[in-house]
Amino acid sequence: MFEKETQIEERLSALAKRLYRKPIQECTDAQLYNCVLMLTKEALADRKANEGKKKVYYISMEFLIGKLLSNNLINLGIYDQMESVLAKNGKSLSAIEDAEPEPSLGNGGLGRLAACFLDSIATLGLPGDGIGLNYHFGLFKQVFKDHLQMAEKNSWIEKRSWLNETGTTFEVVFGDKKVTSVLYDLDVAGYESGLGKLHLFDVKGLDEKLVKKGINFDKTATDRNLTLFLYPDDSDEAGNLLRVYQEYFLVSNAAQLIVKELKDAGRDLHKMDQYAAVQINDTHPSMVIPELIRILTWDEEFTMEDAIKVVSKTCAYTNHTILAEALEKWPLSYIEQVVPALVPIIKELNARVKKKYKNPKVWIIDDSKRVHMAHMDIHYGYSVNGVAAIHTDILKETELHDFYELYPQKFNNKTNGITFRRWLLSCNRELTALLDETIGTGYKKNADELEKLLAFKEDEKVLSAIEAIKQGKKEHLVQVIREKEGVELDPNSIFDIQVKRLHEYKRQQMNALYIIHKYLEIKAGKKPVRPLTFLFGAKAAPAYIIARDIIHLLLVMSDLINNDPEVSPYMKLVMVENYNVSYAEKLIPACDISEQISLASKEASGTGNMKFMLNGAVTLGTEDGANVEIHELVGDENIYTFGKDSDTVIAHYAKADYVSRDYYEASPVIKEAVDFIVSEQTLAIGHKENLERLYNELLNKDWFMTLLDLEEYIQVKDRIFADYEDRAKWKRMMLVNIAKAGFFSSDRTIAQYNEDIWHLS
Repeated sequence: MFEKETQIEERLSALAKRLYRKPIQECTDAQLYNCVLMLTKEALADRKANEGKKKVYYISMEFLIGKLLSNNLINLGIYDQMESVLAKNGKSLSAIEDAEPEPSLGNGGLGRLAACFLDSIATLGLPGDGIGLNYHFGLFKQVFKDHLQMAEKNSWIEKRSWLNETGTTFEVVFGDKKVTSVLYDLDVAGYESGLGKLHLFDVKGLDEKLVKKGINFDKTATDRNLTLFLYPDDSDEAGNLLRVYQEYFLVSNAAQLIVKELKDAGRDLHKMDQYAAVQINDTHPSMVIPELIRILTWDEEFTMEDAIKVVSKTCAYTNHTILAEALEKWPLSYIEQVVPALVPIIKELNARVKKKYKNPKVWIIDDSKRVHMAHMDIHYGYSVNGVAAIHTDILKETELHDFYELYPQKFNNKTNGITFRRWLLSCNRELTALLDETIGTGYKKNADELEKLLAFKEDEKVLSAIEAIKQGKKEHLVQVIREKEGVELDPNSIFDIQVKRLHEYKRQQMNALYIIHKYLEIKAGKKPVRPLTFLFGAKAAPAYIIARDIIHLLLVMSDLINNDPEVSPYMKLVMVENYNVSYAEKLIPACDISEQISLASKEASGTGNMKFMLNGAVTLGTEDGANVEIHELVGDENIYTFGKDSDTVIAHYAKADYVSRDYYEASPVIKEAVDFIVSEQTLAIGHKENLERLYNELLNKDWFMTLLDLEEYIQVKDRIFADYEDRAKWKRMMLVNIAKAGFFSSDRTIAQYNEDIWHLS
């Protein structure tokens, strides 16, 4: 639609005059954002959607899509022209991008992965759409007060947004009420070709006024609250029931949409599997299986046998966790209350399993009358995939071993990937320009071509250019942190960054103990060769008390360190507020050391580790998740690993022989760091209740074995800081990590999903 720069300028000028009666030069950044938004949506509407005989429906509770303007401009091929037009008129595209609100549709890696997958599905020309919910306030907006995490609603939907009204509505019948859904679509542009959709369902009659102080609202008013928040607080029964309502609302709409599209296209529903692949992203959408069966038997006159058969050939399941508590198990009584129509179907599915298999571990409904969602997915889906090689192996060998013995042919691995174009072309344009000049532009379509950079491993000009780009990104982050957090950082310090969801298994608490150790060393007169900057970003689920206590400790230590004249010249600590994709786009390109320190066997994959290496950071990590594959790709000399391996950790759990206090009492270094959590210095700043609870957790439980790996972590981290001073070695490590990141393109992941699971045409 907009092939020339002049066409963009003419249309932008017309929009500015129509909307604000001003020329481009006189519009505010917020006004120009609306104009560029409308122009971009017109260009998206002009692009042809991917079509084919068979289509994938990717159903997910969250899609962490981030800001869309720059990504859409890049994928439409008009970013440079738009930047030029605005510059000619005295305006900055980056300033206009800052005016865009970030959609509150996801939280962590699960949601970010889903967003990456939609981009790659569109780019590869595959017919496929995402299906999710249109949350008005997302997870929550994180605010720090008195060294504590507070939660506020995170509004993002404005009068003009990327949402497109479709006019499509469905009725969703619960046990005690009936609601009407409203469908909005987001266009998902592929890179330089292709288009898909993200279908987002809202509930008609949603009442934003239900939200009172913070994120508190009436959880029982389900006809008016279904799409207020992502993952509402589930610390009480009302919260748990609301989650079941939300999940059924998602899958009922998804199933109705799938059946409608198939019927509108004249497809034979008895051959549904030939025209549709339904990917269940984690266990949240699992009820789509009985819901599709319900629709086929109730509305389409299928026999139960035929409905089960075709649905089982249509649905596939992605497992995202090794944590048993994350595999949803809903009390049957909850489902009876929320959606009684599915109960006979779930009981029938379970009866068939019990008749065939006598092992209670594989039944869908257990002796406590809890419905195991993952069990339903595995029995009545045709594919089960993990998201990293080690993760899939652990599923086969331990967590889902009984199922693997029944269905070995269903199990497969699909190592996660990222939309590398966003994490290069959008947020690191300087590195993109260097790559274009050095290895050509083919890597933008085929990320494997990043390996061409290895030819320059000894080229001082290229190595120095990479170093200079990293330094520029660090200087930019210093400005951002100054403006947002009010802390002055040293751009010549080492930037050690851990940004991800706050969870004990990700072990932010271990990083905090290292920082305490380093603080005490500096106080004792042992100064680091180069100043150190530790940056964290994470939200803790409101009901996850220990996770919130870890945030409290980090905020207390930040206050203590940054205001200590003896220590602050050598070390700074910042926990950024309300970490999101936009913040990630500033933090990741500036990172020197990527912290990926989860307890081995607990992280399914991770995707932040991939974004960091793509931007030239060096990984400090355990042999967990995709770290294993990063290690294999870059080699021993370009990564720093530590910690007990997954077999050792799994054996500790099996024997129940890990006692954290033993490590505490055996090591003066560990004891000193742990004791400092409840020292006079911390208690003078923080809250006794929070600090003592975390101290006792580490000393008496430490379920994710922080103290098991702490001493080795300290040794390896000290070594990585020392190695940073060998600039020639470090620059080569940066280059190798960038060159080897191509494997982690979500284009590769999606091509494998299609070849092995979906078989789209």
